[in-house]
Amino acid sequence: MKVGVVGCGNISAAYLQLSSLFSGYEITACADINPEAASARAEEFGVKAHTVESLLEQSDIDLIVNLTVPVAHYDVSTLCLRAGKHVYSEKPYVLSLTEGEALRLLARENNLRIGSAPDTFLGGAHQAARGFIDSEGAGKIIGGSCAVQSSGMESWHPDPDFFFQIGGGPILDIAPYYVTNLVQLIGPVKSVVAMGSRPADQRTITSEPRAGEKIDVEVDTSVRAILEFHCGAQVSLTASWDVRSHEHNHMELYGTNGTVFVPDPNRFGDVVRVNDGSSETVLQPLAALGTPNFDDGDNGRIANYRGIGLADMVAGISDDRPHRCNGDLATHVIEVLTSILSAADHKKHIELKTTCERPQALGEHEAKKLLSA
Repeated sequence: MKVGVVGCGNISAAYLQLSSLFSGYEITACADINPEAASARAEEFGVKAHTVESLLEQSDIDLIVNLTVPVAHYDVSTLCLRAGKHVYSEKPYVLSLTEGEALRLLARENNLRIGSAPDTFLGGAHQAARGFIDSEGAGKIIGGSCAVQSSGMESWHPDPDFFFQIGGGPILDIAPYYVTNLVQLIGPVKSVVAMGSRPADQRTITSEPRAGEKIDVEVDTSVRAILEFHCGAQVSLTASWDVRSHEHNHMELYGTNGTVFVPDPNRFGDVVRVNDGSSETVLQPLAALGTPNFDDGDNGRIANYRGIGLADMVAGISDDRPHRCNGDLATHVIEVLTSILSAADHKKHIELKTTCERPQALGEHEAKKLLSA
Protein backbone atom coordinates (compact mmCIF):
# COMPACT_ATOMS: atom_id res chain seq x y z
CA MET A 1 0.00 0.00 0.00
CA LYS A 2 1.34 3.43 -0.93
CA VAL A 3 1.38 5.85 2.00
CA GLY A 4 1.74 9.62 2.19
CA VAL A 5 2.77 11.67 5.23
CA VAL A 6 1.16 15.01 6.11
CA GLY A 7 3.26 16.97 8.59
CA CYS A 8 7.05 17.00 8.23
CA GLY A 9 8.05 18.01 11.75
CA ASN A 10 10.27 16.24 14.24
CA ILE A 11 8.33 12.96 14.46
CA SER A 12 8.13 12.45 10.69
CA ALA A 13 11.80 11.41 10.56
CA ALA A 14 11.08 8.39 12.77
CA TYR A 15 8.20 7.18 10.59
CA LEU A 16 10.22 7.60 7.40
CA GLN A 17 13.38 6.07 8.82
CA LEU A 18 11.68 3.03 10.33
CA SER A 19 9.18 2.29 7.55
CA SER A 20 11.59 -0.15 5.90
CA LEU A 21 11.18 -2.47 8.92
CA PHE A 22 7.63 -3.34 7.95
CA SER A 23 5.91 -5.27 5.21
CA GLY A 24 2.75 -4.22 3.43
CA TYR A 25 3.31 -0.49 2.96
CA GLU A 26 5.73 2.02 1.47
CA ILE A 27 5.91 5.74 2.23
CA THR A 28 6.31 7.43 -1.15
CA ALA A 29 5.32 11.07 -0.55
CA CYS A 30 5.09 13.81 2.05
CA ALA A 31 3.45 17.22 2.47
CA ASP A 32 3.48 20.13 4.89
CA ILE A 33 1.95 23.60 5.07
CA ASN A 34 5.59 24.73 5.00
CA PRO A 35 6.90 23.75 1.53
CA GLU A 36 10.50 23.95 2.72
CA ALA A 37 9.88 21.39 5.44
CA ALA A 38 8.31 18.99 2.94
CA SER A 39 11.16 19.46 0.47
CA ALA A 40 13.76 18.83 3.15
CA ARG A 41 12.13 15.58 4.30
CA ALA A 42 11.61 14.47 0.69
CA GLU A 43 15.26 14.97 -0.13
CA GLU A 44 16.40 13.30 3.10
CA PHE A 45 14.38 10.12 2.56
CA GLY A 46 13.97 9.91 -1.21
CA VAL A 47 10.22 10.53 -1.39
CA LYS A 48 8.21 13.08 -3.37
CA ALA A 49 7.21 16.44 -1.85
CA HIS A 50 3.68 17.79 -2.36
CA THR A 51 1.37 20.43 -1.04
CA VAL A 52 -1.32 18.95 1.19
CA GLU A 53 -3.93 19.48 -1.51
CA SER A 54 -1.75 17.85 -4.16
CA LEU A 55 -0.98 14.85 -1.97
CA LEU A 56 -4.67 14.18 -1.37
CA GLU A 57 -5.27 14.23 -5.13
CA GLN A 58 -2.73 11.45 -5.82
CA SER A 59 -4.66 8.39 -6.96
CA ASP A 60 -1.85 5.99 -6.04
CA ILE A 61 -1.80 7.08 -2.39
CA ASP A 62 -4.16 4.87 -0.39
CA LEU A 63 -3.43 5.93 3.17
CA ILE A 64 -2.32 9.13 4.90
CA VAL A 65 -0.26 9.32 8.08
CA ASN A 66 -1.33 12.50 9.87
CA LEU A 67 1.67 13.94 11.75
CA THR A 68 0.43 17.52 12.07
CA VAL A 69 0.25 19.40 15.39
CA PRO A 70 -2.58 18.20 17.68
CA VAL A 71 -4.95 21.11 17.00
CA ALA A 72 -4.88 20.22 13.28
CA HIS A 73 -5.42 16.46 13.66
CA TYR A 74 -9.20 16.52 13.27
CA ASP A 75 -9.29 18.91 10.31
CA VAL A 76 -6.54 17.09 8.41
CA SER A 77 -7.98 13.62 9.09
CA THR A 78 -11.37 14.88 7.90
CA LEU A 79 -9.84 16.15 4.66
CA CYS A 80 -8.13 12.79 4.12
CA LEU A 81 -11.30 10.77 4.66
CA ARG A 82 -13.26 13.05 2.33
CA ALA A 83 -10.54 12.51 -0.27
CA GLY A 84 -11.10 8.75 -0.03
CA LYS A 85 -7.94 7.96 1.94
CA HIS A 86 -7.55 5.75 4.99
CA VAL A 87 -6.01 7.75 7.88
CA TYR A 88 -3.55 6.86 10.62
CA SER A 89 -2.93 9.74 13.05
CA GLU A 90 -0.26 10.50 15.58
CA LYS A 91 -1.46 10.96 19.13
CA PRO A 92 -3.45 12.64 20.47
CA TYR A 93 -5.97 11.27 17.98
CA VAL A 94 -8.24 14.34 18.22
CA LEU A 95 -8.98 16.85 20.99
CA SER A 96 -12.55 15.94 21.93
CA LEU A 97 -15.00 13.07 21.98
CA THR A 98 -17.18 14.99 19.51
CA GLU A 99 -14.32 15.05 16.99
CA GLY A 100 -13.59 11.37 17.53
CA GLU A 101 -17.21 10.39 16.96
CA ALA A 102 -17.38 12.55 13.83
CA LEU A 103 -14.33 10.86 12.32
CA ARG A 104 -15.70 7.43 13.18
CA LEU A 105 -18.98 8.24 11.40
CA LEU A 106 -17.23 9.73 8.36
CA ALA A 107 -14.96 6.70 8.00
CA ARG A 108 -17.90 4.34 8.26
CA GLU A 109 -19.89 6.28 5.66
CA ASN A 110 -16.95 6.12 3.22
CA ASN A 111 -15.93 2.51 3.99
CA LEU A 112 -12.50 3.69 5.15
CA ARG A 113 -10.26 2.82 8.09
CA ILE A 114 -9.06 5.19 10.78
CA GLY A 115 -6.32 4.50 13.29
CA SER A 116 -4.04 6.26 15.70
CA ALA A 117 -0.81 6.02 17.60
CA PRO A 118 0.45 5.14 20.09
CA ASP A 119 1.46 1.70 18.90
CA THR A 120 4.08 1.09 21.60
CA PHE A 121 1.60 -1.17 23.42
CA LEU A 122 2.24 -3.69 20.62
CA GLY A 123 5.90 -3.85 21.66
CA GLY A 124 7.46 -7.04 22.94
CA ALA A 125 7.52 -5.88 26.57
CA HIS A 126 3.87 -4.92 26.76
CA GLN A 127 2.68 -8.01 24.91
CA ALA A 128 4.69 -10.11 27.39
CA ALA A 129 2.86 -8.30 30.21
CA ARG A 130 -0.44 -8.86 28.39
CA GLY A 131 0.21 -12.59 28.14
CA PHE A 132 1.01 -12.85 31.84
CA ILE A 133 -2.07 -10.89 32.87
CA ASP A 134 -4.32 -12.84 30.49
CA SER A 135 -3.01 -16.10 31.98
CA GLU A 136 -4.08 -14.78 35.40
CA GLY A 137 -0.53 -15.09 36.63
CA ALA A 138 -1.10 -12.04 38.82
CA GLY A 139 -4.67 -13.04 39.66
CA LYS A 140 -7.40 -10.41 39.31
CA ILE A 141 -6.02 -6.90 38.75
CA ILE A 142 -7.53 -4.69 41.46
CA GLY A 143 -5.39 -1.54 41.25
CA GLY A 144 -2.26 0.14 40.03
CA SER A 145 -0.21 3.29 39.65
CA CYS A 146 1.42 5.09 36.74
CA ALA A 147 3.92 7.94 36.76
CA VAL A 148 5.29 9.91 33.82
CA GLN A 149 7.25 12.89 35.14
CA SER A 150 10.05 15.09 33.86
CA SER A 151 11.23 18.69 33.88
CA GLY A 152 9.58 19.41 30.52
CA MET A 153 9.77 19.21 26.76
CA GLU A 154 11.55 22.55 26.35
CA SER A 155 14.79 20.88 27.43
CA TRP A 156 15.15 18.79 24.26
CA HIS A 157 12.60 19.63 21.53
CA PRO A 158 13.73 22.20 18.93
CA ASP A 159 10.27 23.83 18.75
CA PRO A 160 8.45 23.03 22.00
CA ASP A 161 5.75 25.74 21.86
CA PHE A 162 2.85 23.45 20.90
CA PHE A 163 3.44 21.22 23.93
CA PHE A 164 2.28 24.09 26.15
CA GLN A 165 -0.61 25.28 23.99
CA ILE A 166 -4.20 24.02 23.86
CA GLY A 167 -3.96 20.43 22.65
CA GLY A 168 -0.66 19.92 24.47
CA GLY A 169 0.31 19.29 28.08
CA PRO A 170 1.43 15.99 29.62
CA ILE A 171 -2.07 14.47 29.63
CA LEU A 172 -2.66 14.82 25.89
CA ASP A 173 0.97 14.38 24.82
CA ILE A 174 2.45 11.66 27.06
CA ALA A 175 -0.47 10.06 28.89
CA PRO A 176 -1.86 8.48 25.67
CA TYR A 177 0.94 5.90 25.91
CA TYR A 178 -0.05 5.02 29.45
CA VAL A 179 -3.83 5.01 29.07
CA THR A 180 -3.73 3.06 25.80
CA ASN A 181 -1.49 0.44 27.40
CA LEU A 182 -3.77 0.21 30.43
CA VAL A 183 -6.78 -0.36 28.18
CA GLN A 184 -5.02 -3.14 26.26
CA LEU A 185 -3.84 -4.75 29.51
CA ILE A 186 -6.97 -4.57 31.69
CA GLY A 187 -9.78 -3.14 29.54
CA PRO A 188 -11.75 0.10 29.13
CA VAL A 189 -12.15 2.89 31.66
CA LYS A 190 -15.45 3.53 33.45
CA SER A 191 -14.87 6.87 35.26
CA VAL A 192 -12.20 9.39 36.28
CA VAL A 193 -11.43 12.01 38.91
CA ALA A 194 -8.48 14.41 38.76
CA MET A 195 -6.71 17.55 39.97
CA GLY A 196 -4.31 19.73 37.98
CA SER A 197 -1.96 22.68 38.36
CA ARG A 198 0.10 25.13 36.32
CA PRO A 199 3.05 26.24 38.46
CA ALA A 200 4.38 28.70 35.84
CA ASP A 201 2.72 30.86 33.19
CA GLN A 202 5.92 30.94 31.13
CA ARG A 203 8.73 28.45 30.43
CA THR A 204 12.27 29.11 29.22
CA ILE A 205 13.51 27.02 26.31
CA THR A 206 16.89 25.40 27.04
CA SER A 207 17.19 23.37 23.83
CA GLU A 208 18.84 24.60 20.65
CA PRO A 209 18.36 26.50 18.44
CA ARG A 210 16.05 28.67 20.56
CA ALA A 211 17.69 28.48 23.98
CA GLY A 212 16.72 31.39 26.18
CA GLU A 213 13.36 32.17 24.53
CA LYS A 214 10.26 32.39 26.72
CA ILE A 215 7.05 30.56 25.79
CA ASP A 216 3.58 31.00 27.29
CA VAL A 217 1.89 28.10 29.10
CA GLU A 218 -1.81 27.63 28.30
CA VAL A 219 -2.38 24.20 29.89
CA ASP A 220 -1.90 22.40 33.20
CA THR A 221 1.60 20.93 33.35
CA SER A 222 0.95 18.69 36.37
CA VAL A 223 -2.13 16.45 36.61
CA ARG A 224 -2.99 13.69 39.04
CA ALA A 225 -5.90 11.38 38.26
CA ILE A 226 -7.58 8.18 39.39
CA LEU A 227 -9.07 5.92 36.73
CA GLU A 228 -11.78 3.39 37.53
CA PHE A 229 -11.91 0.49 35.06
CA HIS A 230 -14.87 -1.68 34.13
CA CYS A 231 -12.93 -4.67 35.51
CA GLY A 232 -13.06 -3.00 38.93
CA ALA A 233 -9.44 -1.87 39.13
CA GLN A 234 -8.57 1.64 40.31
CA VAL A 235 -5.32 3.06 38.89
CA SER A 236 -3.65 6.36 39.78
CA LEU A 237 -1.97 8.37 37.01
CA THR A 238 0.49 11.20 37.62
CA ALA A 239 1.64 13.19 34.57
CA SER A 240 3.90 16.18 35.12
CA TRP A 241 6.46 18.39 33.42
CA ASP A 242 7.38 20.07 36.70
CA VAL A 243 9.49 17.34 38.32
CA ARG A 244 13.29 17.39 38.38
CA SER A 245 13.74 13.89 39.78
CA HIS A 246 11.63 11.02 41.11
CA GLU A 247 11.83 7.29 41.91
CA HIS A 248 8.40 6.05 40.84
CA ASN A 249 8.03 3.11 38.44
CA HIS A 250 6.41 3.79 35.08
CA MET A 251 3.54 1.38 35.67
CA GLU A 252 2.60 -1.05 38.42
CA LEU A 253 -0.48 -3.27 38.31
CA TYR A 254 -1.60 -4.92 41.54
CA GLY A 255 -3.23 -8.33 41.32
CA THR A 256 -4.64 -10.67 43.94
CA ASN A 257 -1.65 -12.98 43.37
CA GLY A 258 1.10 -10.42 42.82
CA THR A 259 2.34 -7.23 41.21
CA VAL A 260 3.30 -6.68 37.56
CA PHE A 261 5.95 -4.00 36.97
CA VAL A 262 5.40 -2.82 33.38
CA PRO A 263 8.26 -0.89 31.71
CA ASP A 264 7.97 2.51 30.01
CA PRO A 265 4.80 2.53 27.83
CA ASN A 266 6.59 5.05 25.60
CA ARG A 267 9.04 2.29 24.62
CA PHE A 268 8.59 -1.08 22.93
CA GLY A 269 11.12 -3.18 24.82
CA ASP A 270 12.70 -3.93 28.22
CA VAL A 271 11.81 -6.61 30.74
CA VAL A 272 8.64 -7.11 32.75
CA ARG A 273 9.04 -7.89 36.45
CA VAL A 274 6.47 -9.83 38.45
CA ASN A 275 6.53 -10.27 42.22
CA ASP A 276 4.24 -12.51 44.27
CA GLY A 277 5.35 -11.04 47.60
CA SER A 278 8.04 -13.62 48.29
CA SER A 279 9.99 -13.86 45.05
CA GLU A 280 10.48 -11.94 41.80
CA THR A 281 10.52 -13.23 38.24
CA VAL A 282 11.71 -11.44 35.12
CA LEU A 283 9.78 -11.87 31.86
CA GLN A 284 11.72 -11.16 28.68
CA PRO A 285 9.98 -9.18 25.94
CA LEU A 286 8.70 -11.02 22.90
CA ALA A 287 11.59 -11.06 20.43
CA ALA A 288 9.79 -9.85 17.30
CA LEU A 289 9.05 -6.36 18.63
CA GLY A 290 11.25 -6.28 21.71
CA THR A 291 14.76 -6.80 20.36
CA PRO A 292 16.97 -3.67 20.48
CA ASN A 293 17.40 -2.34 16.95
CA PHE A 294 17.90 1.42 17.27
CA ASP A 295 20.55 3.79 18.64
CA ASP A 296 18.91 5.91 21.34
CA GLY A 297 21.36 8.83 21.04
CA ASP A 298 22.88 8.10 24.45
CA ASN A 299 25.28 5.39 23.31
CA GLY A 300 22.67 2.71 23.90
CA ARG A 301 20.38 0.47 21.88
CA ILE A 302 16.60 0.28 22.30
CA ALA A 303 13.71 -1.52 20.66
CA ASN A 304 12.04 0.98 18.34
CA TYR A 305 9.28 -0.25 16.05
CA ARG A 306 7.28 2.95 15.58
CA GLY A 307 4.99 2.23 12.66
CA ILE A 308 3.99 -1.30 13.68
CA GLY A 309 0.46 0.01 14.32
CA LEU A 310 0.37 1.32 10.76
CA ALA A 311 1.64 -2.03 9.45
CA ASP A 312 -1.07 -3.85 11.40
CA MET A 313 -3.68 -1.44 10.03
CA VAL A 314 -2.57 -2.11 6.46
CA ALA A 315 -2.65 -5.86 7.14
CA GLY A 316 -6.11 -5.49 8.69
CA ILE A 317 -7.38 -3.75 5.56
CA SER A 318 -5.86 -6.47 3.37
CA ASP A 319 -7.12 -9.35 5.52
CA ASP A 320 -10.51 -7.74 6.27
CA ARG A 321 -10.01 -7.95 10.04
CA PRO A 322 -10.01 -5.29 12.79
CA HIS A 323 -6.70 -3.50 13.24
CA ARG A 324 -5.39 -3.00 16.75
CA CYS A 325 -4.71 0.76 16.79
CA ASN A 326 -8.29 1.37 15.73
CA GLY A 327 -10.67 4.30 15.90
CA ASP A 328 -12.82 2.83 18.69
CA LEU A 329 -9.76 2.45 20.93
CA ALA A 330 -8.44 5.91 20.03
CA THR A 331 -11.84 7.54 20.61
CA HIS A 332 -12.19 5.88 24.02
CA VAL A 333 -8.68 6.93 25.03
CA ILE A 334 -9.25 10.54 23.96
CA GLU A 335 -12.45 10.61 26.01
CA VAL A 336 -10.49 9.34 29.02
CA LEU A 337 -7.81 12.01 28.54
CA THR A 338 -10.18 14.92 27.96
CA SER A 339 -12.35 13.77 30.86
CA ILE A 340 -9.29 13.84 33.11
CA LEU A 341 -8.68 17.46 32.08
CA SER A 342 -12.34 18.35 32.57
CA ALA A 343 -12.44 16.64 35.97
CA ALA A 344 -9.36 18.63 37.02
CA ASP A 345 -10.85 21.91 35.76
CA HIS A 346 -14.26 21.45 37.40
CA LYS A 347 -13.26 19.38 40.45
CA LYS A 348 -15.77 16.64 39.66
CA HIS A 349 -16.14 12.91 39.03
CA ILE A 350 -16.87 12.00 35.39
CA GLU A 351 -18.53 8.84 34.08
CA LEU A 352 -17.38 7.99 30.55
CA LYS A 353 -19.80 7.63 27.66
CA THR A 354 -17.66 5.37 25.44
CA THR A 355 -16.15 1.96 25.80
CA CYS A 356 -14.16 -0.33 23.49
CA GLU A 357 -12.89 -3.84 23.08
CA ARG A 358 -9.36 -4.62 24.19
CA PRO A 359 -7.17 -4.85 21.07
CA GLN A 360 -6.34 -8.44 20.20
CA ALA A 361 -3.03 -9.55 21.68
CA LEU A 362 -0.13 -9.60 19.21
CA GLY A 363 1.84 -12.83 19.45
CA GLU A 364 5.31 -13.61 18.18
CA HIS A 365 4.21 -15.36 14.98
CA GLU A 366 1.77 -12.68 13.85
CA ALA A 367 4.21 -9.90 14.75
CA LYS A 368 6.88 -11.45 12.56
CA LYS A 369 4.48 -11.44 9.60
CA LEU A 370 4.19 -7.65 9.92
CA LEU A 371 7.97 -7.21 9.66
CA SER A 372 9.89 -7.14 6.40
CA ALA A 373 12.08 -10.15 5.70
